[in-house]
Amino acid sequence: MSTLADTDGLAPLLAQFQLTDSGFPSGMYTLSHGLEGYVQLRITGPETLRELLTDLLHHAVGPADAAALVLAHRAAAEGDWDRLVQVDRRLHAIKLSREQRTASVRTGRQVLDTAAFAFPVPEAARLAELVKEKSTPGNHAVVVGAIYAGLGVPVEQAVAGDLYAFAASWTAAAVRLARTDFRRAQALLREIRPDLVEAARTALAAEDPRDLHGSVPVADVVSAAHERAEARLFVT
Repeated sequence: MSTLADTDGLAPLLAQFQLTDSGFPSGMYTLSHGLEGYVQLRITGPETLRELLTDLLHHAVGPADAAALVLAHRAAAEGDWDRLVQVDRRLHAIKLSREQRTASVRTGRQVLDTAAFAFPVPEAARLAELVKEKSTPGNHAVVVGAIYAGLGVPVEQAVAGDLYAFAASWTAAAVRLARTDFRRAQALLREIRPDLVEAARTALAAEDPRDLHGSVPVADVVSAAHERAEARLFVT
C-alpha cells in the first residue's frame, strides 16, 4: 500500500526530467560534442560510434564535466561558493579547445537565464550573480550541479541523469549527421549503460577541484580543426 511519504522524492525527480529534457532551451541541440569534426575529417563511421562515445565518457566527460557537476553540487549544498568557483575555473582551464570552452559557458549561461523562470532556487540566483560579476565562467556542468543541489536532487541521481543526457545528445547528433539511424542509436544507448555507470562512479569519487582532468588528445585536435571549418551544422 502506497503512502504519502512514497512521493516525497518525485518533485526533485520531475525537476530533473525537465532540466535534462531535449526540449529544455539550453542550446544542447546545437552541439555534436566533437562528433561533427570526426565526420568532416572522415575518421569515424557507424562501426566506430560506440568506441568513440565510450572513450569520451571514460577519459573526458566522466573525470571532467561529470566530476565538476558532483563537486559543484556538494559545494552549493554546503553554501561553499568559493569552492564552487574553484571547481568552475578548474573545469574551464582543462578544456583545451576554444570551441568546447565557449560552448560549455554559453549553454551554462543559457541554463542560468532560464532557471530564473523554471527553477527559481537561491543557488541558481547566487551563481548567476557570480557569473555576472565575472567571478566565475559558468560552465554548464557547474551550473546544473548547483541547480540540482537547490532542487534537492541527490548527487548520484544528478550525475547519472546528466551523463545519460550527454549520451542521448551525442547519439542524436550521430543521427542528424547520418552516421546511424534511430533504432541503432537506441541500441547504442542500451549498450553503453555500463560505461555510464562507470563514468558516474569516477565522477562521484572526485573530492577536490584538482581531481578534474581529461585526456583525449585526438578529440582536442579534431575540435581545433572543426572550429575553422568552412561549413558547420553544429557549434562543436
